[in-house]
Amino acid sequence: MAKSCKGLALELVKCLSETDCVKIENRSFRDCAGEKVPCISSECVGLRETYFNCKRGQLDMRARIRGNKGY
Repeated sequence: MAKSCKGLALELVKCLSETDCVKIENRSFRDCAGEKVPCISSECVGLRETYFNCKRGQLDMRARIRGNKGY
C-alpha cells in the first residue's frame, strides 16, 4: 500500500469498526464498506470515496507524476 493512502485506509477501518454493521451484525469490513448510507454513517461514506480517489490517483499516470491531491 502506498504511503499516501495508508492514513486514509486506517481512518476508514476505524470508522467502519464503530458502525452497527461490524459491531452488531458481525460482518467483515469489506462487506460493510460496500454498503449504502443507512447502514454506515455518512462520514464513513466520505472516507470511502476519498480513499477510492486516492487509490485511483495512483493508477493515473498524470497523477503519479504530480502526486496525489490533498491529504
